[in-house]
Amino acid sequence: MRVVDLKIEDIAFGGKGVGREQGKAVFVPYTIEGELVSAEIVREKKQFAEAELVEVKESSPHRVIPGCPYFSHCGGCAYQHIDYEHQLAIKWRQVRNVLQRIGKLKNIPVRPIIPSPKPYGYRNRITVHAQDGVIGFYRRDSHRLIDVERCPISCDEVNRALAELRKPNLRDGHYTLRTPTSRRVFSQTNDEVADALRDLIVGLVTPNQDLLIDAYCGAGVFAKALVDKFERVVGIDWDRFAIAAARESATEKETYIAGDVEEELQQLTAIYPNRPPRATDPDGGRWRSIAPTTIIVDPPANGLSANVRGAILDLAPATLIYVSCNPATLARDLRALQEKFTISSVTALDMFPQTAEIEAMAHLQAVPWVS
Repeated sequence: MRVVDLKIEDIAFGGKGVGREQGKAVFVPYTIEGELVSAEIVREKKQFAEAELVEVKESSPHRVIPGCPYFSHCGGCAYQHIDYEHQLAIKWRQVRNVLQRIGKLKNIPVRPIIPSPKPYGYRNRITVHAQDGVIGFYRRDSHRLIDVERCPISCDEVNRALAELRKPNLRDGHYTLRTPTSRRVFSQTNDEVADALRDLIVGLVTPNQDLLIDAYCGAGVFAKALVDKFERVVGIDWDRFAIAAARESATEKETYIAGDVEEELQQLTAIYPNRPPRATDPDGGRWRSIAPTTIIVDPPANGLSANVRGAILDLAPATLIYVSCNPATLARDLRALQEKFTISSVTALDMFPQTAEIEAMAHLQAVPWVS
């Protein structure tokens, strides 16, 4: 393999720096835009190449010493070589750029990114793997394990659980270690930023509304934070364990459905077809006659299916809040939803410092209906 000198021009999604050799993009991990580096080409395709960092010849002022001895070997973190403020700048820029490139969305207000109060020690759970006496995480771009005694991005309680796990004759397998307060259903791994996201949504939703639909609701974190602002709240999620957790503390105003979001929303659009719903519409079974005025969606990384997007467009709630763990699919979906919504703002949140992952939230409002 050959070694090339590159000027790093940008940071791509996934955290790799991008340089160019004779016009071809070359992706190099653990670099920062503005740096001059030597890199060894390890994979070459027609349109791009991938390389491994050999030497930083001219370093960025944002380069710092990583806080983890396993960094660059473990596959979990991508940004520990970058100071935290610049990590935030990179992620904000990536969200803005993907909205423009994939979503073709111009002049969208992208608010300042919400940082994590803890750049390290924030994770309330991790999953480690054990095999042949090795306990830890997979190496970068590999299914080989690296032995990890302590994970610096995890909180002290999780690291104590990791230390206790390291005992002789541990059976091979996967072990999820969590804080005592972390539920065994899907929830965000960064408590402080999850609280900031919840508070942001609460601040955007006006009171005295009819019906909230919280799709992909999990244990109902958003629904329960908003319950006082609505006459009725309906949460939908495929995870029956999360729905059971949501039902434990549900009030009379709350209904939680263990089912497929696509199917449930399509049932609702059958009740209110081809126009914005009205409170005077006839009884719709479990939905009764209350029209949805706010919908929250928090889908998995692949975003909304075409049918879910179609159902939302048919329902045309006054407010749509879209929480995303994948800005690329968010941009794709927002482009389609522009048919009946204006995008008031997009806010990035750093739920996962030191990694290349980005959380984002879009606030949409329905275009006024003209009969």
